[in-house]
Order: sequence, then C-alpha cells, then structure tokens
Amino acid sequence: MVRLLSTLAAVLVAIGMQAQTGDHKLTLSGSVQSDMLLPQEDDKIGAEKKEDFQTNTYVNVRLQHDYFEAGARLEYLEHPLPGFENDFEGWGVPHFYAKGKLRWAELTAGTFYEQFGSGFILRTYEERALGIDNALLGGRLVVKPTQGLTLKALSGKQRRYWDWNDALVSGADVEMNIDEWVPAMQQSGTRLMLGASWVNKHEEQEDIMADLTHKLNLPEYVNSWDVRAQLNKGNFSILAEYAQKTDDPSFANGYIYKKGSAAMLSTSYSKKGMSLLLQAKRSENMASKSRRTIIGTSSAINHLPAFTQDQTYALAALYPYATQLADGEWAYQAELGYTFKRKTVLGGKYGMNLKVNYSYVRAIDRQFRNGFTGNAIGGQMALAGTDGYTSSFFKWGDHTYYQDLDITLSRKFSKAFKLNLMYMNQRYNKTQVEGHGGMIHSDIFIADGKYQFSPKTTLRMEAQYLSTKQDDGDWVYGLAELSLVPHWMLTVSDMYNCGKTDVHYYQGLVTYNVGAHRLQAGYGRTRAGYNCSGGVCRWIPAQKGFTLSYNYNF
Repeated sequence: MVRLLSTLAAVLVAIGMQAQTGDHKLTLSGSVQSDMLLPQEDDKIGAEKKEDFQTNTYVNVRLQHDYFEAGARLEYLEHPLPGFENDFEGWGVPHFYAKGKLRWAELTAGTFYEQFGSGFILRTYEERALGIDNALLGGRLVVKPTQGLTLKALSGKQRRYWDWNDALVSGADVEMNIDEWVPAMQQSGTRLMLGASWVNKHEEQEDIMADLTHKLNLPEYVNSWDVRAQLNKGNFSILAEYAQKTDDPSFANGYIYKKGSAAMLSTSYSKKGMSLLLQAKRSENMASKSRRTIIGTSSAINHLPAFTQDQTYALAALYPYATQLADGEWAYQAELGYTFKRKTVLGGKYGMNLKVNYSYVRAIDRQFRNGFTGNAIGGQMALAGTDGYTSSFFKWGDHTYYQDLDITLSRKFSKAFKLNLMYMNQRYNKTQVEGHGGMIHSDIFIADGKYQFSPKTTLRMEAQYLSTKQDDGDWVYGLAELSLVPHWMLTVSDMYNCGKTDVHYYQGLVTYNVGAHRLQAGYGRTRAGYNCSGGVCRWIPAQKGFTLSYNYNF
C-alpha cells in the first residue's frame, strides 16, 4: 500500500512540474500519511488482536493556479487502527473540492472547512488523531469588496464518517477591521476588529417520544448567532465574544427546549521578557449537532475552547479535560510568562524562563424543573420535553469539573545543556468527564533535560512522576531520545503504574528522515485512555504490537 501510494504521488508530482498555462504555473502538491499496526493480544493491558494488519492511510493532492484550485483526499481505512473500527471502516474519497479565485472573491464547491470567530456557533475541521472530520459538503463564498471587510456565506451537509447527515447547515459571517478605514488608528498602532455570524440548521422532524404517550414537536430550524470585538493597542489585547442558540432539543441535552449561550472575555499583555493572559468563559446548553440523536464528537457543528493547557508530557496528559458543551461550565484561565535576565542571580549566564498557568472549570448553577431523570452528576437531568432548568448567570454550581496549577522553569546551564522542570497540581472530575471514577487529585513532577554532544548528536531525557491516592494510584515515566542529525532518531520509553495495576507500558521507536520522507518503526504497548486536543476527546483502546508510520510531503 505504501509503495503504491508513493508511486502515485511521484507520478502526480512529475505531471504537476510540467504543467503550465501561459505565464502562470500550475503546481501540484500533497502528502501521504500511513500509520500501520501489526497487533498482538495482551490480556494484562486488555489489548485485542482483531486483525493481522491495521492501517489508517491518507493521500492528499492539491492543484493550484492563480485563479483556480482543486483538491481531493483518499482515505483507506478498510482495516482501521484500534478505536476507529466502529466508525471509519471503509475507504473512499470523502474530501474533494474546486475553488475559483478572483481579486476580491473566492467560490468553493465540494467539501470545505470553516470557522466563524472562536468557533462558538461554527467550527468544521479535521483532527485525525481524534477521528474528527466534520467537513461540510456544499458551497462557500468569500468576498472582500473593500479593504478591511470580509464577508462569508456557506451552505452544506456535514460529514459523519462515510456518510453525510441530512440536515442542511447554512451560515454567514462578516468581519470588519475598523483601523484599516481610520488613518488615525493606524498611526497610533491601534487595531479594532468587529465581527458577527449567523448559522442555521434545518433538520426534519423525527418520531421521538417524551414518554409512552407524547411525541416531541421538534423545531425544524435552529438558529445561532455570534458577535465579537477585538482591540489591540501596543502590548495590550482584549477579545469579547457572545453567542446564543435557539431551542435545540437533542440527545446530548436530554431533549429540553432551552436556549443555549456562550460568553467569553480574554485579555493579554506582552512585552519583552513578560506575558500575561487572563480569560473567562461561561457556556450553557451549547451542544450543537447536525443530527440531534447523536452523542459524542461526531456531527458537532460548533466548538468551545477548554481554557486548559494541551499537555505534551505523558503523565501531565493522563487526565485530560473535555469541554462540557451540554451541561455548561464556568471556565477560567490565567497564564504568566516571565524571563529572568542573563547574568542575574536567578537568570544565570543564559537567563531563565518561568511559566505559570492556572485553569479552573466549575459547573454552572442549574435549578431543574418538573422532576429528574438521567445519569448526570447527583442523578439530576432535566425532563425531556420541558424547558429544562433555570440558571443564574454569575452563580456557580456545586461541582468542580477540573482544576490545575502548572509551574514550568526552563534554564540553559551551558551551551550544550538545557533543563526544563515542571510541577502540576491537578483536580480531575472523572465522573463528570468520563461518567465514573469520582474526583482525582494528583501531583505531577517532570524533569526534561537535553544535552548536545555535537552539532549532529543530541540526547534528551525525561523523568516523570504522578502521585495520587485515587483511580489507579501512582505512575512513573521515563524516556530517552537520541537524535542523529539529519537522518536518525532513537527513542525508548516506559510508563509504569506502581499503584494498583503494576503494569509497564513500554515503547521503542526508530525514526528515519530523508528529504521529504519520514519513516518510523516501533514496538510496544499503549495504555487505554482518552486522546484529547482543545477540549475534544476520543477513547482509544489499549494496543500492543509492531507499528510503522510513513509520511511524505511533495
């Protein structure tokens, strides 16, 4: 499969290099990504062997010209990797588009991705590691009639794995950069953006019962709108955004008839050697899907940022937070970055960087009406067919969903050696995020050192420790990574549960890079758990076996 796809890509490149139209060159670009697994059974970690060979393979091609662009993506998941079997099994070309471009307008027909503002009412995107591709199939028009003004209009049906949902999603967006019209603002270095968006979902009625004798009268049209403003002045920036959604009974919210809303305020200040970020967000009943009977990450029309850090270290990412779109949340984040100057007591010879991040997510106040049902925290959920609950805007609910405090120090001790130290204190409400498990309180300690032996040889090592009295107890993690520029990288790691399970999750990887090609081979175990990015999560089962990954960009 890899050989066939590489040959196809090479042929397309050769064709693209020869193609020209007049004075304007026609270019072809693209990529190949293939992740493969030879699975093995392992009863100790719960890994299963359903097939002898599994792969997720993608081939992208894009043809570009000054006035025209077209592209397509082949996806081969006939034998998909663990975690993708029930949804993505199959193969085809689900992504294809043609785009015409003029000086002031752009028209796309086919599949496309789009985001209005921060994504409160519309965000379509692809995230392969999470199994997310909620592209729209239809048309989009982008018009820039004058400097500082951008208008968008779109309509289409949303992808759900190998199918397209019946609902029609349509919308419009306008963004105005006021400073481009006011010379005095440009002279003072002031930038002001004002934006507004509207999204409509048209979905036919379905036979959904509120009880044994009453059928729900579901709205065929659901409308959402969003307004936002962003001001930048010197080192200071502020963004305010508010969105609202009409009644949208769905499986996610228990089929209640209640408006949804989201409000966000984000401010930042930065100068040489220091940065500060402060932001707050409140959301309520904002789960928006192009198919009302679906729960999970598929068919999502919108996205709300989690206001928590995306962790890259293994143990810091062990308990990742997922945004609670249906139940709602109050989320806060503060982050301070500071650089201690060189040749000071704390800065040393090369200086030292400090980053402190604090995130806190809390339930909103919800006073339920007309009885309770369902499996929400405390056994409370609004009764289907009612208006759900009332909620005081500034009042918190009874439950903390997530909290963490991260402190990271980065210091270079010599030209060859650099050390990163991190401490993280975390509270994770596993019941709210995963449905069971209670509150987990953990302390995480991380040391990450890198030593450069020569311009071509670098060794990086990690040592991590997670301490908790809940869930599976304590974890330790170690990693060693040797880089031999420009071609080789060797990595070994082990994540060991020294609490309840006494299980090692070991990995060995060899990576080879040459030109635009990257090949990685490995063997080991992968722990079952949630893979998350930006507050969106997907469950991945335990795995064991030989892995092979190939990437090529042309």
